[in-house]
Amino acid sequence: MRLLSIGEILWDIFPDGERLGGAALNFCAHLQRMGNAAWLLTSVGNDERGTLACQEMMRLGLSTEMVQVTEMPTGVAEITPDTLGNPQFVIPRPAAFDQVRINPTQLDQLRSIKFEWLYFGTLMQREPKIEWLTRELIDALPGVRCFYDMNLRTGHWNLPLVERLCRRANILKLEENEAKTLYYAYGGTKGGFTPANFCRLWSSIFEVEIICVTLGENGCYVFTRDGCYEAPGYKVDVVDTVGAGDAFAAAFLHGIHNLWPMDKTLSLANALGALVATRPGAVPDWTMHELHTMAMSPLRK
Repeated sequence: MRLLSIGEILWDIFPDGERLGGAALNFCAHLQRMGNAAWLLTSVGNDERGTLACQEMMRLGLSTEMVQVTEMPTGVAEITPDTLGNPQFVIPRPAAFDQVRINPTQLDQLRSIKFEWLYFGTLMQREPKIEWLTRELIDALPGVRCFYDMNLRTGHWNLPLVERLCRRANILKLEENEAKTLYYAYGGTKGGFTPANFCRLWSSIFEVEIICVTLGENGCYVFTRDGCYEAPGYKVDVVDTVGAGDAFAAAFLHGIHNLWPMDKTLSLANALGALVATRPGAVPDWTMHELHTMAMSPLRK
């Protein structure tokens, strides 16, 4: 698989230190580790964090040829847990990742790679010039299909933007709470939310081919034009949930691209999300042997 991701690279700031992150980076790193070719179109600052980010990308096996350098500071996300232990993000803007631009020569270079997939989230798309650039990329890359991993961050999204991005998506992945928010924003009946009801509503409006709603430790629900699927999660001792959803997304697209049966795809995706959650950081070290061992584990919710 050849995939281009346009998205943020930033440092996750935890109480005990900083770790490289950003949904787009996390996704690419996991996808690359599964044997795919993933390029990240992003920007870092001309600062120490930017230099370290590029060094860490190379350690992860990711190319830095599409990482631009600007005078804005490299992005950061200050992470603190809420009362339920879920991570809460404070992301100062503007940041370096807001400055991504491409010229005609660079666009021709991207065309020559013949990408099969384009990945984007919501965070960077809030910058109008980047939303316009993403639309230009979709038009310029023949046959490319779009994977939209929603990742709504408080203060960094709005409904019209989400609607526009959904209309460009072939595959949509989002969390249960995000699906619930959108369901009620579209007039869903109080108490009537279920992943199935959301997917029926959303697919009827936006004609997305595949919608995946992740349910945390309870697994996921997937809607396709050919049917719906549910898969339970894996019971693990959670250390850090940051990046687990990005790992799930990478394994999910890996299976979809390779035309695996949906049950195999969801088993692998749930396993990788669970495996990453057992370790600190959004892109911890893991091996394919560990992943397949987890996927065969009988300990499921």
